[in-house]
Amino acid sequence: MWKDKLKGFFKRPAVEKHETAAWANIKGTKPESNVPFPDIIDVENAKEYVEENKK
Repeated sequence: MWKDKLKGFFKRPAVEKHETAAWANIKGTKPESNVPFPDIIDVENAKEYVEENKK
């Protein structure tokens, strides 16, 4: 019982900020899996980035 109180005492808030992440500009989600997919502009930007950095 006292262990449950300690777990709650030592919890910290998350540090990550997902507003600026790559998946922040989602166009929608898939119905069953609820997986987000990006906007077409973000897909094109990612493709250009990969093509420029090929070795």
